[in-house]
This record gives sequence, C-alpha cells and structure tokens, in this order.
Amino acid sequence: MLTTRYVNGSPSWIDLGTPDIGAAETFYGGVFGWIFQPAGTEAGGYGMFRLDGGTVAGGMAVPPEQGPPAWNTYFQSPDADATAEAVRSRGGTVLAEPMDVFDMGRMAVFADPSGVSFSVWQPGALKGLDAANVPNSVCWLELYTEDPDAALGFYSGVFGWESTSMPFPDGSGEYTMIHPLGAGADAMFAGIVPLSTDPLEDAPHWLPYFAVTDCDATAARAADLGGKVRMPPVDMEGVGRFAKLADPAGAAFALMTEAAPAT
Repeated sequence: MLTTRYVNGSPSWIDLGTPDIGAAETFYGGVFGWIFQPAGTEAGGYGMFRLDGGTVAGGMAVPPEQGPPAWNTYFQSPDADATAEAVRSRGGTVLAEPMDVFDMGRMAVFADPSGVSFSVWQPGALKGLDAANVPNSVCWLELYTEDPDAALGFYSGVFGWESTSMPFPDGSGEYTMIHPLGAGADAMFAGIVPLSTDPLEDAPHWLPYFAVTDCDATAARAADLGGKVRMPPVDMEGVGRFAKLADPAGAAFALMTEAAPAT
C-alpha cells in the first residue's frame, strides 16, 4: 500500500480538478471529514484538503472546457525535465512542461501513449502528502488500460517500476502490481487492470482508492451527499471490502476497508 516514505517513482501527491471546489469541500468533508484550506491568491485557487492537521490531497476549481472532473496522481521524480524527455521518447505526451511551484517543488503533466494523464512531482520544500494508507486518505491506485503489457513497459521505462502478477480468480486475465525500483513487493502501491475485465470502466484512467474503516457506511454516506455508488461494496478474499463511487461532479474514486490480519 501507499506510504509517505517517498522514493523515486512512488506516488507522492493526488489532487482533484472540479468545477466547484466549494461543493467538493462539502462532499468530501461529509464523506471523509476533510477541510479545504486555500493556498492563497498567488496559488490561483489551489488549496489543500486537510485532516487532523495534515494534508491528504490537493484541489482546485477547473472550468469544464479544461477537462472533466477527475482525480490526478503525481509520481515522485528526481528531475522533472529528464522525466519529460523520457515520456516523449517512449511515445507519451507532455501536456504541461516542467514548472516551478514557488519553492515547494517542480511539476509537470503528461499523458501516456493511451492518453491517460498523470503528473510528476520533483520535491523541494514540499515532499508530498502528510498521510497515506490511514483512514480517510489514499491507500492504493489502479490503472485501467486496454494493453497492460504496453502500459507496464511505458511506465517502467519512465520510472523504473518493477512488478508482480497474479491471475484473476475467474481466469479472465492477470492483475499486475507495481512497486518502485529496488523497493520490493512490500512497497506495492498500484495495480494494472485490463479495461476489458471491468464493465464499469469505459476508458483508460488512473483510479485512487481511499482507506476507510467501514466501506458500507462510507458508501452510504457518499450517496446521501449526492455521490454515485458505481459498484456497491464487495469482499475480495484476503484483501478487504471495496466499492467504486463518483462524487457529485462525476470524479471517480474508490473505497477500501482492509481485511483483518489472519490469526
């Protein structure tokens, strides 16, 4: 699962682009207890979702013409400019060239060869999120893609990721789990899923999972607040209970209640 022991290639930040950041604060505040703290006028409306004094996500208002509501994932890079060249050389696209964010760090926005957007963060004063893999924070990621082998080849070439695979119980394909170079399987932070195996997911994208103590209660609370339960809570043996949702603006995310350790 994700941690805040950030290393090169690991997820270090997520943020929400949405047409109404006030409405997002109301929804995610009700679901997770988050409070939105604007970063100041010089930040262009960007701000931090905070919980118990720590940052668990970022967010800002994004006009509809700039893209649909969505959660965005950032991976740590030691050199955002070099990562941009690696993305280009492997068939990806640079959507926003590397830029400094005050003294906080340096960022860039890309799309992989299938069009899935992702970002990188070269840390400065800001290393990453303050919390991960604790209740009401991000704990896992999934990449839905039409060609898992090609996706793995691209991201491994850019970030040096290593992987472990396991077959789906129904024999429909393989679930590929990702970890940073040299970090070992205990540092897994994401899975790659063939798009054809999940009828809910109709286009390639990254999907964040948030840890919760009660998947069913959290999903019900999200629905009461205007969100959509795209997939009701289900159990996955040895993993836990999870559900797929969308917020009232349409940004997709998922919930996970980890299974109790075997005794």
